[in-house]
Amino acid sequence: MGEPLVIGHRGAPGYRPEHTRSSYRLALEIGVDAVEPDLVPTKDGVLVVRHGSEIGISTDVATRLEFADRRVTKVIDGVELTGWFTEDFTWAELSTLNCRERVPHLRSENRLFNDIEPILTFDDLLDMLEKHNSTAARPVGLVVEVKHPTYFTLLGFDMACMTRRALKGRPWGGAGYPLWIECFELPALRHLREHNVIADLVYLIEASGAAPNDVARWGPQAPSYSEALTEEGLADLSEVVSGLSPAWQRLISTAGENPGRSKGLVEAAHESGLSVFTWTLRPENQFLADPWKNGMSPARWGNWRAQFEAILATGVDGVFLDHPDLVFTEDLTFD
Repeated sequence: MGEPLVIGHRGAPGYRPEHTRSSYRLALEIGVDAVEPDLVPTKDGVLVVRHGSEIGISTDVATRLEFADRRVTKVIDGVELTGWFTEDFTWAELSTLNCRERVPHLRSENRLFNDIEPILTFDDLLDMLEKHNSTAARPVGLVVEVKHPTYFTLLGFDMACMTRRALKGRPWGGAGYPLWIECFELPALRHLREHNVIADLVYLIEASGAAPNDVARWGPQAPSYSEALTEEGLADLSEVVSGLSPAWQRLISTAGENPGRSKGLVEAAHESGLSVFTWTLRPENQFLADPWKNGMSPARWGNWRAQFEAILATGVDGVFLDHPDLVFTEDLTFD
């Protein structure tokens, strides 16, 4: 099989705070095939690059007295969160904040880079990548995640439309630089398809549960993500998207006598004409299955090579990594 695409998940956040300019720059230096930004809006409709709209743990906003009254509790896709949210700030306000390491208990060294870099807008990142690609021997691609469209629709933000407009006139997709757009909700991807956006559309799939848009409509009776992965479900998906991006737990067995055995999803998806990405390959114990953990510390690196190799051996077409250089390790095999 061919080697999978190596996708810098939010840049290279194993080494720098995620979604910062330095995180993306390091990913480019490592030699990734693509990078993945997450998009959320500001109060005045500017798309910014953040893992989610709650920014209390990924910026210095909690130290800013002028924003203390913005701390609120919200429910996003069924999850209650307390903190500060991008949709409650104008871009002028948000641009005064600085980024911080989001998981300092796992990546303590990254705290050395706290409070140095501002939040990036989507336009900032596009400008950076286009400048890089204009002189690069091999252009880097872009995997854009449209975040929480059902939630943001209730607030008056059409995330699919905003993403489409942000890319309009830019050299991405088609004959331009490689472009994928992904989302955990199919209606947003259908919107992009119906508006003839030139990109590979990818359906994100959690390790369990159901799509937020289906839960909002059907409640506990919502069809699970697993139903989309049946033979019939994959055939239906192939009419809307060109690929899937399931959590890696759906690709391999993590228990029993043969951990690491393929569950057959990649093969089934390929038979339906769908490519398969998977997320997220990380070396820390907290993100490894039990057979590959090393000790009790969540931050300690376990036997990540074994888990990575099992995932790669499924024939997956692309992998998201926080430490993208690890996939280039000489003793890591692809088959």
